[in-house]
Amino acid sequence: MTSRALQQWFKQKAWNPFPFQQAVWRAIAAGESGLLHATTGAGKTYAVWLGALQALAQAPKTSKPKVPAAPAPRARSATKTVAPPLTVLWLTPMRALAADTLRALQQPLETLAPHWSAGARSGDTSSGERSAQNARLPTALVTTPESLSLLLARADAQDVFRHLKLVVVDEWHELLGNKRGVQVQLALARLRLWNPSLMTWGMSATLGNLDEAMRTLLGPEAPGTLVQGEVPKQLVVDSLLPGRAERFPWGGHLGITMLPQVVAEIASSSTTLVFTNTRSQAEIWYQAILEAKPEWAGLIALHHGSLDRAVREWVELGLKKGELRAVVCTSSLDLGVDFLPVERVLQIGSPKGVARLLQRAGRSGHAPGRPSRITLVPTHSIEMVEGAAARAAIAAGHIEARRTPQQPLDVLVQHLVTVALGGGFVPEALRAEVQRTAAYAHLSDENWQWCLDFVRQGGPSLAAYPDYRRVVPDDEGVWRVPDARLARRHRMNIGTIVSDASMSVQFVGGARIGSVEEGFVARMRPGDCFLFGGRMLELVRIHDMTAWVRRASGAKPAVPRWNGGRFPLSTTLADAVVQQLGEASAGRWESPELQCVRPLLEIQQRWSALPTPDTLLAEALHTREGWHLFLYPFAGRSVHLGLANLLGWRAAQQAPRTFSIAVNDYGFELLSATELDWPTLLPQVLAPREPAELLHEVLASLNASELAQRRFREIARVSGLIYQGYPGERRSNKQLQASSSLFWEVFRKYDPANRLLAQAEAELLAQELEIGRLAASLARMAGQRLEMQALARPTPFAFPLMVERFREKLSNESVADRIARMVAQLEKAAGGAVPVGDATQVRETLAFGQEAPGGTRAAKPQEGDSEAGNAPRDRRRRRPPSRPLPPL
Repeated sequence: MTSRALQQWFKQKAWNPFPFQQAVWRAIAAGESGLLHATTGAGKTYAVWLGALQALAQAPKTSKPKVPAAPAPRARSATKTVAPPLTVLWLTPMRALAADTLRALQQPLETLAPHWSAGARSGDTSSGERSAQNARLPTALVTTPESLSLLLARADAQDVFRHLKLVVVDEWHELLGNKRGVQVQLALARLRLWNPSLMTWGMSATLGNLDEAMRTLLGPEAPGTLVQGEVPKQLVVDSLLPGRAERFPWGGHLGITMLPQVVAEIASSSTTLVFTNTRSQAEIWYQAILEAKPEWAGLIALHHGSLDRAVREWVELGLKKGELRAVVCTSSLDLGVDFLPVERVLQIGSPKGVARLLQRAGRSGHAPGRPSRITLVPTHSIEMVEGAAARAAIAAGHIEARRTPQQPLDVLVQHLVTVALGGGFVPEALRAEVQRTAAYAHLSDENWQWCLDFVRQGGPSLAAYPDYRRVVPDDEGVWRVPDARLARRHRMNIGTIVSDASMSVQFVGGARIGSVEEGFVARMRPGDCFLFGGRMLELVRIHDMTAWVRRASGAKPAVPRWNGGRFPLSTTLADAVVQQLGEASAGRWESPELQCVRPLLEIQQRWSALPTPDTLLAEALHTREGWHLFLYPFAGRSVHLGLANLLGWRAAQQAPRTFSIAVNDYGFELLSATELDWPTLLPQVLAPREPAELLHEVLASLNASELAQRRFREIARVSGLIYQGYPGERRSNKQLQASSSLFWEVFRKYDPANRLLAQAEAELLAQELEIGRLAASLARMAGQRLEMQALARPTPFAFPLMVERFREKLSNESVADRIARMVAQLEKAAGGAVPVGDATQVRETLAFGQEAPGGTRAAKPQEGDSEAGNAPRDRRRRRPPSRPLPPL
């Protein structure tokens, strides 16, 4: 039932509530929890928020001064409205979304709940506002998982949350599949213990496993209501096709050639978001667009997570006001923030997944009834097939599933210390609470006892060190943190977000620009130039973890590279691509993308074959380099890396052999200097194995110890073994790495049963090698018909894998010459009259630094690169003053 005040509010807005919004209102009024799944911009926020206001916003309490006993006449004192205590907690995955979400929540308050207060609390909250909140939190608080954990670490945490009635988790899909989502599960379990009738609602737009996602949010045994918002909304997914498709492509070869078309598309729209998959790409594309259209200086901008917060906020405000023609961005603008002026979205390169494509498409037309449009800009000819595949997958309702990590003990260890600070705990009761989460529902006695021992004394190898006696039981059996210093250190390092140490970038005598990874700056010398924040900068000096810079011009810049920005092709999208190739194999060229890439696919079919859902394509080639095997499972880069190492290892068990490996999202290459009979050998190495044997082989085929040690560094930070320092005491990446390496060696030598070592190996298999997908791929390949093709020359599918290998061992100059020569030879063999570029054009494309089809490369500048990501030198004289960002 809709209240009269809410009806009036909708009438003032000239809106009508959607059926799914009313369904959520009824569920909240009945005290139910649930998950709301609806397209981006459909009105999810108001579905949950207005339901909360109707159900929870009671009449305001007033306080009146006591009337004096004396009968002397006095003026009547005005009543003072007291805002209710914390009632609604709104969790957002990004602190950048907190301010925008708060503005959306405040709009209906004046009409529907004028006595309520609302605020935000995150790492960006000012110290003054934080102090006021410490005294009394607002009625509705927008915060992040990390800030929620900090609140749970308060000694009076239970009293702070005593009146809490509703927790809303926005963008649940963004948290579900990682440790931050586990952190949320643990926090919710604690809040439900204190408030048994607490309602929990999640919101998402891009999930394929809705029932599982809801059970993870609410707890495996808790009842819930799943509401799917079916709102008529037009979604347009198309591709920006080149004038001609190169028949022998390589990773990123289309990038610079698509620039004029990208500029034309931006010019034809009012406001455009240009998404890239990496921050390096964003820097390069922003600069290239500005070089092409100097008059757009001040009308286009750059946005990614390494830029200073003030810069990002300036860009976001410009988008909201419609003052910017285009913004080149990364996943920093994927979520939540409403930019109504945005008319369309361009995606540079493959989106790598259907869910990510839908999420980014929803940034345009971000309002009910407005169409959303996303245009894919291929950087590789085969990526054009992905455009048609993504459209087909969306039409079929195929979206990637996301699942919670299982029993990450580092997160549990951190939570034990947090709860010990927040009033303490009794182990038996806390274990029952923890096991109500999906992540720890099957927590074993051994793992639980190990976690208790670890926070009590650091395990057997650290028992002598006071710093690792973080939590101990008191005389009443309640476990608490006894040391105020350890308590401060824990609060400063709460959270599961782990990244390489970054270094601040700041003008000499001026403002901060942002931050880049320490490893990039460490390779530079004073006087070296790099492109960052849309500016050409010269390094002056490095001091106190700050890179001091000044403006530069006319130099050859490097482009910063950041880890963590490489997405593998998802199984859902990869399967859809193979379906499209199957259509082409049968002679059906219905989509514009397949028609454009048809010359490439026809040569592939003539010289070899096309992969289909029923066939596994393998190609064998003998060149002066050796004996090549090209295999195309279409399982994504991470899986292909594991498969290539595994099959190479199996082949080497029969006779000593050494292989060179190249991988992308579509397949992999194994190159041996000695002769191999692949038609005979391949079926043997592809033969199915038992799961235990497969696990052993995967670990044996890789340098698993080194890879697991890298995972351990992150685990050590989350579990509290090492800390990144207090404010003003930032530790360098070398210091953190040395500390984690020391613990790794100590545990392996003196505490080999340490559960964190096992967790590092498990995360390596599950996340980096994607052992589940690898096993599924092997099983699928075993059921396919192996089509072995003997080649006379590289095919259009094999050629980009060879280029990947060249790029790993040759400079850009040498690679460019070799690519140009090979393409000319292959075009001649294909019998076509398609013009090909010379080595200079190839060098420009390589310098442009687009991702390879598997997302394997950002810019990799070498000594002598021409412009390393900018337009050709003759354009540099026309370079405009750089004013795309606010003055610094």
